[in-house]
Amino acid sequence: MSRTAARPRCPPSSASPAGRCTILRRQIHCGLSMLAPSGPTGGRMFSIRDIRAEMTDYSTGKVFYGWYIVVVGIALLVITQGLISHAFGAYVVLLRGEFGWSATLVSSAVVFTRLEDGILGPIQGWLIDRYGPRTIMRIGLVMYGVGFMLFSQLNSPSVYFLTFAILSTGANLGGFIALQVAVVNWFDTRRATAIALLSVGLSFAGLSSSLVILALDHFGWRTVAFASGVLVILVGLPLAQLVRNRPEEFGAIPDGVRSPSAAAHALAHPVERAIDFTPREAMHTAAFWFLSLGHATGVLVVGAMTVHLVPHLKNLGYSLGESSFIVALIPLSMLGGRVIAVAVGDWGDKRVVAAVSMIGHVVAPLLLAFAQHYLMVIAFAVILGVSWATRGPVVQAMRADYFGRASFGTIMGFSSLVIMIGSIAGPIIPAQLVDITGGYEAGFTTIAIIAALGCLFFMLAVKPTAPRRSVAATDVGALANRP
Repeated sequence: MSRTAARPRCPPSSASPAGRCTILRRQIHCGLSMLAPSGPTGGRMFSIRDIRAEMTDYSTGKVFYGWYIVVVGIALLVITQGLISHAFGAYVVLLRGEFGWSATLVSSAVVFTRLEDGILGPIQGWLIDRYGPRTIMRIGLVMYGVGFMLFSQLNSPSVYFLTFAILSTGANLGGFIALQVAVVNWFDTRRATAIALLSVGLSFAGLSSSLVILALDHFGWRTVAFASGVLVILVGLPLAQLVRNRPEEFGAIPDGVRSPSAAAHALAHPVERAIDFTPREAMHTAAFWFLSLGHATGVLVVGAMTVHLVPHLKNLGYSLGESSFIVALIPLSMLGGRVIAVAVGDWGDKRVVAAVSMIGHVVAPLLLAFAQHYLMVIAFAVILGVSWATRGPVVQAMRADYFGRASFGTIMGFSSLVIMIGSIAGPIIPAQLVDITGGYEAGFTTIAIIAALGCLFFMLAVKPTAPRRSVAATDVGALANRP
């Protein structure tokens, strides 16, 4: 096919899962037929042209803007997660060493902020749905940067709790939740793939946290904290400005495939079709609760490991430098999990993928708890990284697939009230038990037992029957009238 020939128009998306798979295959064929040359070597799979075809908005011939949002989101996740969440274990060691605080006191700040995040989750979700991810992200990044600067000046437990609450809330508002809403808004059939690629930012955040840990060891925690705040303001805010809320605001549709002729047909022929759940409707389904409980068990493991990994390795006799390698190995292993999520997220049974990933969440804490050799610690990092990276994108894609994108932020916010249980229990259970027993074996074993329930919760999270209402396809028709 000539590169100057008329471009084929891909068909619009279908409401049924089978129809959507058929349409996606046709869309892929359209992209390959447009960009791959004819002849014996034409149609070659997995080439650069094929990848670009998958990323192209066929109405413009350019890369779909949603993929730019994914790239920007990766950078923002490095900033919002790498500077504190993944490096917090090192802060725990240094704060306890300087002030003599107990593990429970230091970990309690995380617990209170998780409680705050959970309670404010529905409000945050509603604000994101109402005002758009970009506005909320900018507000959050300002709080995050200022909170870091104030955190660098703390000298008492009360100031520690206050400043940590500010920076943690800012990171939450400016980070993953808002970015997920933006990605969900911009993608449909390739949603799990897009979320998995966005989550690569968490892997890079873990890698960058190793640099943060080394900087903490070399420059001190006060200097690093203040510099982190400056970085957030100078780099994070300009990046957030590049995020766009919804494709419809720019005359596009999710996934970047647009057909004005089909839109005009839909406008002239109102249909009975499934539409997105409202938050109230979602919370009346069993799937909402099982997804939330399964998500909570996964977060419980991640929260416990993030906070207590470095202190536990210190108890085992490893230095901060040796610990930083393990901290870095987790996000490196997460890259493998992202590959799995991309490979099966949009095609396999997401419930099974999520349940299998939880098996890794059970095995990893047990390996770390009873590690007798450095190889066992390495195995822990690999298993945790792969299972974590596989579970996260798949669960978020399930939530969007089940309930739609119209109120995704609010629904995710209400889910956070349940997920909050895991966020709180994860850091505090090992902290309390280590203060009692002097070691982390009992705490990590308890975490693994609770995590085993996640497998069951995800398998029980069957997709609910969507509410059906008679509506005109005015949303599609409006796109046909845009320039």
